Amino acid sequence: MTTSRTWLITGASGGLGLALVRRALAGGDRVVATSRSGSLPLTDPHLSVLTLDPADPGSCRRVVAEAEGLGEGVDVLVNNAGYGLVGAIEEVDEAEARAILDVDLLAPLWLSRAVVPGMRERGRGEIVQISSVGAVGSMPFLGLYNAAKWGLEGFSGALAAEVAPWGIGVTIAEIGAMDTAWATAGMAFSAPRPEYDELRAQTLGTTEVPWPSEPGATGGGTSPEAIAEGILAHLGRVDQRPLRLVLGDDAPGQIEAALEQRRQDYARQSGFRGDAG
Repeated sequence: MTTSRTWLITGASGGLGLALVRRALAGGDRVVATSRSGSLPLTDPHLSVLTLDPADPGSCRRVVAEAEGLGEGVDVLVNNAGYGLVGAIEEVDEAEARAILDVDLLAPLWLSRAVVPGMRERGRGEIVQISSVGAVGSMPFLGLYNAAKWGLEGFSGALAAEVAPWGIGVTIAEIGAMDTAWATAGMAFSAPRPEYDELRAQTLGTTEVPWPSEPGATGGGTSPEAIAEGILAHLGRVDQRPLRLVLGDDAPGQIEAALEQRRQDYARQSGFRGDAG
């Protein structure tokens, strides 16, 4: 990593994205931040704000080209833009499915592809994919969000091995509950079907769609500032770093539970370690 870096951070108008912008600027780095509106609730001489429509591949390529042209190239890309979708698989319509995959899965793909040539030429770079504990397991009513994050982790694992020879690092940040508006104002909801109301109440604690929340409410959990600090500390390590970075107070327990559930499922079949048959 160089002493002074240029960051490209998507979804930076609030939450974790904004926390990362503030932390990078405080460290003396230059930041190119994106939002759909093209504005952020702060200004700084070392901050540039660009408009990005994550669902548009052309917009993704344009933003990277503009960011590369503002200085000596993008040193750190953080694919943070994304949202959640609540709905049983039968409830999610085609437009909703395509929309969340465009933003949560394909936008990071287009942006990652676009920064690799410049990073390869310079022989350095970091790509940080903001993922979730939802990429390890799955949960009723979050199936399309799970699918997007599982896909993100799938291509990012391959990408990490492909670009390592050129000094480019890839990090998948698996984040637990975070104290942002993601679970409230930042959540989309499919039209409910009454057949799922009983399971909805058992799983989500309510049959109301959207679920009730107060104006300005957050989902609770670890602060975005603490998550941002964890990402910065990870990038600052000089020893061998894990591909998957686990962040958030509840994240280790959720990941362990999801992995154990999968292990038990495999163990019910012959040919797997732990098989009792």
